[in-house]
Amino acid sequence: MIPLSLAHLTVLDVAPPALFDLAAKAGFQNVGIRILPAAPGAVSYPLSRPVVIEWRRRMAEAGVGIHDVEFIPLTPEIRVADHAQAIGLAAELGARRLNVSGDDADVDRLAERFGALCDLAAAAGMGVDLEFMRFRIVGRLHQALDVIARAGRPNGRLLIDLLHLWRSGGTAEMLRDVPSSALGSVQLCDARLKDPTDAGIVDEARQGRLFPGEGELPLKALMDALPAAIPVGAEVPCSQTHPGLGPWECAARACAASREFLASWQPSR
Repeated sequence: MIPLSLAHLTVLDVAPPALFDLAAKAGFQNVGIRILPAAPGAVSYPLSRPVVIEWRRRMAEAGVGIHDVEFIPLTPEIRVADHAQAIGLAAELGARRLNVSGDDADVDRLAERFGALCDLAAAAGMGVDLEFMRFRIVGRLHQALDVIARAGRPNGRLLIDLLHLWRSGGTAEMLRDVPSSALGSVQLCDARLKDPTDAGIVDEARQGRLFPGEGELPLKALMDALPAAIPVGAEVPCSQTHPGLGPWECAARACAASREFLASWQPSR
């Protein structure tokens, strides 16, 4: 069975350690945790040493691991060293990857900060995944590839969210051209084929997704272009598309739909 991770955005209001029990009950083997806010004042669940000790115990009891932690926007103002403690604690918790976004139009500076963050993470035994989104400065696959190539760190890779890939003009052919060494993780969901336009794209990403197989995206072609070894997660925040579902129902349906979809996955490498 392919290990599957529950991305925290799917059920962001569920705080750890309740998240661990919910994920295990729904059928996931791993979780992602939002330990840092994606924007000032946004929901997050910060780490401290007592928190790490308690969460490790609760994860062991639930039988789940942690794949990644998030989220650091790489803005012009970022002070990379300020995140050293959070990265160290995330590593103690067992996280393998850290998710970041590119929010600096100065590509040289962005690549330098991304590289510095990769170095901090490498010292803790972690990798860093750059996620591109159409509504951020680094919004397309080729832009994200350029950043990690400029940084030149072996633990710096890409997070491929299939919704963001498709909405930014990405295709299966483009994915096949990406070296396996540049791919860190992939996140599954589905959506309607019609573009929500720039006015609606953020709402779709954060609360308007569909379960794999429920929408119209060419998920099979996209996933088949990826290597078999890439870690897979489900990120399906759906409070707008499925307002009647509670967190447990949303997580359970995300897992079941992802499992059904992955049963026909034929990775190209």
